[in-house]
Amino acid sequence: RIPCWPAGAPRGNRHTIYGGSEESPGWCRIGSSAMLNSEMDGGGSAENDFPSVDATSTFPPSHSTYDPTKVADADGYVQMEDGDAGRDPGDRGYAPSIASSIMTAEGLADRPGFLIICAVVLIGDMNRGVLFPIMWPLVEELGGNTVWLGYAVGAFSFGRIIASPSLGKMSIEKGYSKTLVMSTSIMLIGCLMFAQVVRVQSLLFLLFSQIILGIGSATLGVTRAYVAEITATRQRTTYIAFLTAVQYGGFTVTPIFGALFTYVLYGKSYEFGFLIFDQYSMAAYFMGMLCIGTLCLLLSCFQSRHRTKPGPKSKKSSRRLEQDEVANRITYCNLTVYNAALLGCMLLNVSTKGSIGSFETMGVSFAETHFGLSPALAGLIVSCNGVVGVCSLLGMGYLGRFLTDIQMIIGGISVCAIGIISFAPLTSVDMGANNATIHYILGIFMIYGVGYPIGHTAVIGLFSKVVGRRPQGTLQGYFASAGSLARILFPVMSGYIAHYDDITTVFVVLFINLLISNIFVAMSSKTLTTLSI
Repeated sequence: RIPCWPAGAPRGNRHTIYGGSEESPGWCRIGSSAMLNSEMDGGGSAENDFPSVDATSTFPPSHSTYDPTKVADADGYVQMEDGDAGRDPGDRGYAPSIASSIMTAEGLADRPGFLIICAVVLIGDMNRGVLFPIMWPLVEELGGNTVWLGYAVGAFSFGRIIASPSLGKMSIEKGYSKTLVMSTSIMLIGCLMFAQVVRVQSLLFLLFSQIILGIGSATLGVTRAYVAEITATRQRTTYIAFLTAVQYGGFTVTPIFGALFTYVLYGKSYEFGFLIFDQYSMAAYFMGMLCIGTLCLLLSCFQSRHRTKPGPKSKKSSRRLEQDEVANRITYCNLTVYNAALLGCMLLNVSTKGSIGSFETMGVSFAETHFGLSPALAGLIVSCNGVVGVCSLLGMGYLGRFLTDIQMIIGGISVCAIGIISFAPLTSVDMGANNATIHYILGIFMIYGVGYPIGHTAVIGLFSKVVGRRPQGTLQGYFASAGSLARILFPVMSGYIAHYDDITTVFVVLFINLLISNIFVAMSSKTLTTLSI
């Protein structure tokens, strides 16, 4: 099988043509005029409805959504197209052969664009990872305490919350390129501001710079929407898993850079004009250089994309009719099933991200009090399992051959919940306990290495599939904001519980939270599966 391109199509404009349905590309047989569509509507003749591979046809064909003259419609149900139509096929990402055309149709419609998107996601979460080892010493040097540390960490998520929906909407109205260039520029400004915190000597200025960094990196919704646009539905979870692996690695693996700057420049400071170079500012300058490099890629290599309205469809497939019938039902809370499913996926995002956020906040101190581990050793264990988590994410494409998104969500959350609850019966070292270090390693492995990365990424993939081919930017922005909100609320809740009761009580609460989430997924599995096919 080969992708069926109309004979009159210019080489530079040959994009995957979605015929007959919104998710699956059309195919044709060599030497035959019959189009083989994965969602062929019943009652129609493929031979009459679609052009043959060797037929003489005009461009664009009636079933194509390509229209180089139309502009974005913020309110319409629209399809992404390439704004660089007419370029030489050897230029960025255009398929020069049948083999690569098949790869585009079956895999990614824009491989170079996907790699640049990965770079944007990487530097966004590296702002958390690289600055993580220096944050507490910096707060101490500025005269702050653990409360200020909590504010400083929460300020980053707060910036993401307030910016994610707006950037998602902007990606629909203005396009991905302009949105990502603007957000990366804001991130660069935030890095330069963070580098001057020691000179300003103000905790409030630290919070403000963290908020600016959060705003600049609030592009998770935009990047996930882009990946959803350039992938077929059946492969979307796989590529979102790749994107999440980059994000996860950016936070869990890159703290080594911050630790390196601290080790090399500890107690040293150099000034050149208004610039100051020390263990704190060098991490920010390092991130600033990465922002500049990413801006260069966005401006020179990232394909400009806009959206055009798809052509009218004479008839929906039986599967689409079934989805519409289920989606438009009214639930007992006066929401449509479709809206309730979106809300449920957002709550799953809050549940999983909040749980890992609580453990990130309490994990190191718990290792000290209950296992007698130093912060350095506890951090090393977490980082190593973070690498395992990245490998788990990269293997989700293989898991997807045997498991559905629903099964991966339930399985991932279950493994994470078991790892968390295993710590609840333990007593502290001060009370004479002699807890085995291997218990801590296995628990962290279940949480960071297997449970959270697989379960949470499957939630992201499920949400994207439920949204479908509708413009995803704004909804993905709200989805990302919900996750950022969870990273603020859950750690604060855990801090209060640990202060007024005990840290092991936190693990019981998190376990109950994840258990309820799994029950919701199991009860809604049939509906979620129908909406996500």
